[in-house]
Amino acid sequence: MRAVVLNCTLKKSPDASNTQLLADVVVMALEQRDVEVRTFRVVDHDVPPGVVTDLGEGDEWPMLHDELLNAEILVVATPTWVGHPSSVAQRVIERMDAMISEQDDEGRPVAYNRVAGVVVTGNEDGAHHVISEVAGALGDIGYTVPGQAWTYWNMGPGPGPSYPDTVHGHDWSKSTGEAMAANLHAVAQALAKSPIPPPPSSS
Repeated sequence: MRAVVLNCTLKKSPDASNTQLLADVVVMALEQRDVEVRTFRVVDHDVPPGVVTDLGEGDEWPMLHDELLNAEILVVATPTWVGHPSSVAQRVIERMDAMISEQDDEGRPVAYNRVAGVVVTGNEDGAHHVISEVAGALGDIGYTVPGQAWTYWNMGPGPGPSYPDTVHGHDWSKSTGEAMAANLHAVAQALAKSPIPPPPSSS
């Protein structure tokens, strides 16, 4: 089984990503279940705005799109900025919009029978709102989002230290991330055994 993590931090490599630190908890838990995981920091790639899969020369989204289609599990990891997903996460969702109309050989949206979850960090409040926005979009696209397929960390209201600067809440975020990985893996296995059929024809 394969998984892709799209880290939607605003920081380009090699700058440290707080979001990656929490995403790595999920990565390790997936790898313990023999899942092959590939992580991409989206901001390191040329992904221009748009709502189609391929915008032509220089567009690196088609490579990431292929990675999504080669994986049964997707994790979208994003920081929180002014109470919302990062602009990079929003761009990813907009580019994934084209997948709604893409179909597999059996007439299903290509995201069917794939599972997705969300990782959120931020030294401000708003994590549940961010999870709702991202998970809702992934469901629209066709992914199955299992129950409790998320983890987050924040410091609560107002500004404060970032994830690596404190031990506050780490145990809870870690255990929740491990549960997220277990739920993603279990539902991906279930869908592999009993796939969702193509949607009923509207004709």
